[in-house]
Formats: sequence, structure tokens, C-alpha cells
Amino acid sequence: MEPIAIPTWAWKRDETRRLLQERDIPGLLQFAQQYGGASQTRLAAATGLAQGRVSEIVHGHKTVTAFEVFERIADGLNMPDSARVLFGLAPQDLAIVTGDGHAGPVAAPFVPAPSVEPDGKEDSVRRREFMGLAGATLFETAAGPMLGLDDIAAALTRYAGPPPGTPTHDMTLPALARAVGAAKSGYQACRYETVAQQLPGLLNRLDVATRQIEGDDSRRVFALKAEAYHVAASILLKSEERGLAWLAADRSMHAAENSENPATIGASARIVTRALMKEHHYGAATTLASSTSQRVADSGDALSPDSLSVRGALLLSAAISSAQRENRDEAETLLGEAERAGHELGGDHNYQWTAFGPTNVLLHRVNTAVTLGDAGSAINYARQVRMDNIDVMERKVTLFVDAARAYSQWGKLDKSYEALMSAEHMAPEELTARRDVHQLIGDIGSRSTGHLRGNISELAERVGLTR
Repeated sequence: MEPIAIPTWAWKRDETRRLLQERDIPGLLQFAQQYGGASQTRLAAATGLAQGRVSEIVHGHKTVTAFEVFERIADGLNMPDSARVLFGLAPQDLAIVTGDGHAGPVAAPFVPAPSVEPDGKEDSVRRREFMGLAGATLFETAAGPMLGLDDIAAALTRYAGPPPGTPTHDMTLPALARAVGAAKSGYQACRYETVAQQLPGLLNRLDVATRQIEGDDSRRVFALKAEAYHVAASILLKSEERGLAWLAADRSMHAAENSENPATIGASARIVTRALMKEHHYGAATTLASSTSQRVADSGDALSPDSLSVRGALLLSAAISSAQRENRDEAETLLGEAERAGHELGGDHNYQWTAFGPTNVLLHRVNTAVTLGDAGSAINYARQVRMDNIDVMERKVTLFVDAARAYSQWGKLDKSYEALMSAEHMAPEELTARRDVHQLIGDIGSRSTGHLRGNISELAERVGLTR
């Protein structure tokens, strides 16, 4: 049979992009029928699937999860590289990966080998800087706070206690737990503006609760307070409000210590580690994350899912900070330890709001590779990620942002832009809140020409940047 021919313009439709990003296989097969004139028999021949299987997939009776089948469908539909990237697969054109002018199929991106000195010590890898002054000269952040953080700042600096009129109802543990859970889940869903509006009142309520609730319940209230301040610090760090973030992270750690719960203490240490990394204190960040991970491992609750998850998440934080100071061997060792913890946990879960598991380890391998300047390794790891295993939107979007950074390192600015567009489609507030993404957008804009320059200018305007 003739190959399935789908017009180029059809792949660029917004609805098609959605089908690709969500890996909606029934929708994609129906798309091929509509725009490529492909019957189920033709789809079966093109993809190597039985015709009965194709029928079951189209009608929603069978679900596709195998990576091999995704590849066969992409090949059978002759997906262009732009669609393959949105679909979560590597491009076919070698030039997209290496910048080489000779196009050809590629099984895996090129992975640069580390250089080694005569005495056997690894050279410090000089990471290329793509988010520097050039980007900053094209776009600037619009005046004023991006998320309206003044109320959070007031709540953090109200040393005389909560303001008059702070509600004293709903001070029961279940009510407070629901409110904190809503803040945590909202953050993980990238609804930062909504969470930023909720936090000041929640922090005030928790301050009142820690004064009113006594006995064994008080430790649980302190654990909730630690989680709430953790959320506040996370949003502040994304917005580059570093001073306030430090204050919130320290409050989280003090509340965690009062909870006397090793897993809670470890979870709060994660946000302090992130605050240290923001200020480039990578050695201190690695030490804190590693030592706290060991503290959790030595606790009496070391084998519980909460403790295993927190311990693994701390190891991942330590790996990132090691990569930031260009210690490749240490980063790889820590990633290996985290991978073992993920296998011990037995899957991907969100205990203690860590989203920890084997998939999260793989996501951190992507981030670590980008941080070390290994764009090929980053995309190679990204190819192995199964999006269905990522339940936390913030993690999904971060993967696409890291992919955009990797493509920028390769000089493939169009692919970097496409990755950012995918991230914007999933969670626009992630791009609005993160100043490092603003720098990346500015850098792409300063290096692009023609239609891409116009597109990146429109993206910059949408995320709150001005010329």
C-alpha cells in the first residue's frame, strides 16, 4: 500500500498538537483517517498492528502504553519531527540533534564523553551559558510582582502574631489538613496565582493553631505548618523572591523540627536545599541534602513509604546541586542511590508531596545532564520518560522546560521554542512565574530571526515580558 500521506498543515493544527501532547492514540488514528484517508486496514499495515487491535484502539476498548507501539504509530503515520517531539519521541533528523548538515536517522542523540586529565581526574566541564546578558537586553520583566506576593510578604513578617480578625473556626486538624492539602496540590498543578492568594490566610490560621492546640495533636499541626511554609518558599523561589523564600524555608524547617517527624524534617530540608542552590551555595546544599537523607535513613521509620520517598527526593536534590558545581561523579553516584531508593519504593508515588519514584529519578537525570551541558544526554534520557507515569503537572512542565534548555544548547532554537510552547499549553503559569524561563525566552529571542523571532516575541508578551 502507498504510505499514509497527511498534509503538513494538518500536523500544525491546535487540536493535533493536543492529541500529540496527550498521547491520545484513538484521536491520532481518527486524525489519520480524516486527513490521510487511511482505513483501518491501511493503518494496520502501516503500523504493524493487527486490524482488530486497531479497531479496539480507535473505539477505546484497548489502551496503548508500550513505547515500542508509540514508535510504530509515529513511523506508520509519517510524523514530522515537530510532531514526534510533541509526541515525546526523538526526531528522525540527525541535524536536529547535532547541528550537522547531513540528515539521517538517529537511534539516540550524541552523548559527549567527559574529558580526563592525565592523573585520572575528570576535567571541570565548562557549561555554555545561553541565558546571559544577550537575552536580558531584548526582553525585561514587566514592572511589579508577577503573582501579587505582597500579602505573603506581610504574613511572613508579621512578628506580633496574626492580624485581628483571623478566623478561629475550622481549627480542627481535618480542616487544616484539607487546606494545606489544597495548597500543596494547587502548587503541583501549577496554579500559582490561586495558591498565592490562599497562603496568607492559611499561614495566619496555622500560627493561631500552633498556639491553641496542645498535646499529641500539636506535633501534627507543626507538620502541617511546615508543609504550608514549604509551599510558600517554593512559590517565592520560582518568582526569584529569594529573601522572602529564605524566611519561609527557615520557618518550614523550624516547624518540622517541632513536629518530631523525620519524614517532615527531611521534606523541609529539601526546600532549604533549593534556597541554598538559588544563592549558589552548592556545597552547602549538597551537604545538607545528603546528611538529612542519612538522618531519615537512620530513623526508626526508615522503611515507610514517606521516609523512602523523602530520602530519595533529598538524594535527587543533592545530585542537582553537585551538577551545579560541575561534580559529575558525585552527581552520578547520588542519582544511582536515588534510583535504588525508587526501586525499593516500588513505583511512582506522591508520598510527602515528593512525586518520587523511578520516573522522577529519570526526570532529574534530564535536568542534571542539561546542567552539566550534556544536551545529547538530556534528550536521550527524555526519550525514555513515559508521560503517563507523571501525575504531577509541575514535573511534566519542568521536563519540557529542560528539553527547551537542551535544544537551546544545541542551537536548535525552533525546537526549543516548540518545547516552551508545549509547556505553555500545559501550564502557562509555570512560564509566567519562572524568571529562569524568562531568561531562556530572552536568549532565544536574541539569537533568532524571521518568523521564529516574531513567535518568541509573542510568547514573551504572553508571559509578562516587555521589550
